[in-house]
Amino acid sequence: LGWTTVSIPIGCKRAGVDLFHAPAYTAPFWGKQLVVLTIHDCSYERHPEWYPYRNDPIRRLFYRKCARSADVIITDSRFSKQEIVAAYDIEPDRISVIPLAAADVFCPVEVTDESYRSAMPPFLLHVGDLYIRRDLKVALTVLAEVRRLYRIPDLRLILVGRDGGAEDEIKHMAARLGVSDAVERRESISDTDLTTLYREAAALIYPSRYEGFGLPLVEAMACGTPVIASCAGATPEVVGNAAVLVEPGDIDGFVRTVHRILTDDEFRFEKRQASLSRSSNFSWERTATRTVEVYRSVAMEKRLSNVEIPE
Repeated sequence: LGWTTVSIPIGCKRAGVDLFHAPAYTAPFWGKQLVVLTIHDCSYERHPEWYPYRNDPIRRLFYRKCARSADVIITDSRFSKQEIVAAYDIEPDRISVIPLAAADVFCPVEVTDESYRSAMPPFLLHVGDLYIRRDLKVALTVLAEVRRLYRIPDLRLILVGRDGGAEDEIKHMAARLGVSDAVERRESISDTDLTTLYREAAALIYPSRYEGFGLPLVEAMACGTPVIASCAGATPEVVGNAAVLVEPGDIDGFVRTVHRILTDDEFRFEKRQASLSRSSNFSWERTATRTVEVYRSVAMEKRLSNVEIPE
């Protein structure tokens, strides 16, 4: 709070900053500088029941003030733009949609269909901090059901991400379902190791009920990983026709799809190719170019003729 409301404006004034881009949710309220604010999603505002933390109401008020004070807002998806308009009563013209992208390290291994089949390991992967909205109870139940119904006892689930308040519930549910030994947690991991997991996973399972974008979806697709996800939030917008989309909470739908990915070589290869094709729609160069266009646009709108933004 002090950094955003005091230190940054003072620093901008001393440095003669004309435009300040705040990359995540919070931005200065005052000063002569123009402010561009990135808001990745507003699940905290639209679904406060998912964030049962003592200081969350204060955070929400602070985020609201930042959003309404910014000269222009950048967000990652059309879905998030609609949510920001609804949450903060902000004019749609003040919000620009610029998708994110996967880093270059997230790329596929060039393999033939035959070698890909022989390399398939029996694990599902989820990437993302453990929040209630990510509905990982679905992933645990799917793991247990596939192991039981289709007699695939060595199927595992790897969860990559920090605890966002759902870890205890996940542990208790895994124990109740008898799959504790099949669930692996990795809180911190390098991009190189994460790329290996994407490449080796049978599929990325993403049962989230709310995403403003879902960067792991793009990372997985860039690695050629089949994606099975809930058709909620911005997920359909991001994956297009590349992923298998299931209604939120539809255990049977997830179970059938996971089983097909594990046993149908042609289908698995088809979804791998679909992921690679879809991932070509996202690049950081395109994201950067469109971001600079926003800088130029807001500078021109505010008649800052002395501001030069380089090519």
